[in-house]
Amino acid sequence: ACFRLLCSLLIPALFLSGILCVCLVVLLWGIRLWLQQRKKKLTSAGKDGKRPLLVAFFHPYCNAGGGGERVLWCAIRTLQKKYRNVTCVVYTGDRDATGEEIVEGAFRRFNIKLTHPVKFVFLEKRYLVEASLYPHFTLLGQSLGSVFLGWEALLKCVPDIYIDSMGYAFTLPLFKYLGGCRIGCYVHYPTISTDMLSVVRNQDTRFNNAAFITNNPLFSKFKLVYYYFFAFMYGLVGSCSDVIMVNSSWTLNHILSLWRAGACTSVVYPPCDVQTFLDIPLEEEKSTAEHCIVSVSQFRPEKDHPLQIRAFAKLLKEKRLGQQPSLKLILIGGCRNQQDEERVNNLKRLCEELAVSNNVMFRINVPFEELKRHLAEATIGLHTMWNEHFGIGVVECMAAGTVILAHNSGGPKLDIVVPYEGHITGFLAENEDSYAETMAYILSLSPDKRLEIRENARRSVHRFSDQHFEETFLLSVEPLFK
Repeated sequence: ACFRLLCSLLIPALFLSGILCVCLVVLLWGIRLWLQQRKKKLTSAGKDGKRPLLVAFFHPYCNAGGGGERVLWCAIRTLQKKYRNVTCVVYTGDRDATGEEIVEGAFRRFNIKLTHPVKFVFLEKRYLVEASLYPHFTLLGQSLGSVFLGWEALLKCVPDIYIDSMGYAFTLPLFKYLGGCRIGCYVHYPTISTDMLSVVRNQDTRFNNAAFITNNPLFSKFKLVYYYFFAFMYGLVGSCSDVIMVNSSWTLNHILSLWRAGACTSVVYPPCDVQTFLDIPLEEEKSTAEHCIVSVSQFRPEKDHPLQIRAFAKLLKEKRLGQQPSLKLILIGGCRNQQDEERVNNLKRLCEELAVSNNVMFRINVPFEELKRHLAEATIGLHTMWNEHFGIGVVECMAAGTVILAHNSGGPKLDIVVPYEGHITGFLAENEDSYAETMAYILSLSPDKRLEIRENARRSVHRFSDQHFEETFLLSVEPLFK
């Protein structure tokens, strides 16, 4: 009797599920056909009678002025130089600026001049991808929000080639299966990484893993299940790509393990403005009564400025035992909001506690010329972020002629502060003690030895120039244009 009851319920349920699946497939196919028809109506032929190839970049914050935006504008300029019958489109949420103002801003900030006009598609629902909207389950919330934002973008313009240049992987299946586009993406940082999974698994307290979770085994297990589910979904959507570009070996390792699409994945180093810094004359150190140690990074929690201050305090304590030149730590960085400003105030309090306030200088949102001057005068360039995905600031310090001391992880370890033609280009450290010891060692070197390291570092950074980016980017995206 029980078996008959199960059969009488199961067979209709399977039949109903089948009908629903068929209906869903038909609906999705219908939406795809409708979008294709819409595309034909909205795009007109050019002067030669051919319809231009639409290449769209999904970059909701294209007017932000960071390293990711430099990649975007260099990529567009590269495509405009190479392909004549291409119209570049940028999906953006920067509705407080006109297209002309955005292009002008790219020229002013990055000295990137585009050869042809760019079409901007302004999106109204950018608030859906802002982290502040999702105090809990932020990764999932932002990813679902990006799908709705992507749908708005697709309705406004259906491209031939879609490139996500800001890390919104959940938009990829939308454009591939409904928009019928060829798909590329440039990954600056994996939305979730195997490192993030290990932090939660090992119950480590970090800025993105609060103490109340690490102290509660149940919360930790729940967060781990959530992360594994999200990593599975992230891998699924990422594997929709036809071309995957990543900014470093560190990002490559994570994307290969999560997306499992090695055949179409390649490293394309971001274009750093190395020439501007290489133009700073590399002079032999003048006998000076002061050594400057400079840090260049935004005042965000992951940059770990407290580690810099504690290591510097330890260095000062040891240096005071002997008659050495005086030392100064200059923290240069951007403040985006009130939280960043509060972070700076906390760092100033830490300096007071460690009695190093007179030797530490904060320079907030400085003009570019002042940044160049500080780097030109500095002896050591300091970087302390754990698992920095690339590290443009590290490249800039090396190009400017400082002796770099970076964190022994991520991009700096795997790609940047590596031997060049068998010669040392800089130093790596992991904790307060090793940073203090390495700074002391760098300062103990003769000016000639430091000059040799600085020259090696300068020669090595040509790998991160605009020209090298253009060559590797074109090689990577070539399959999208066939």
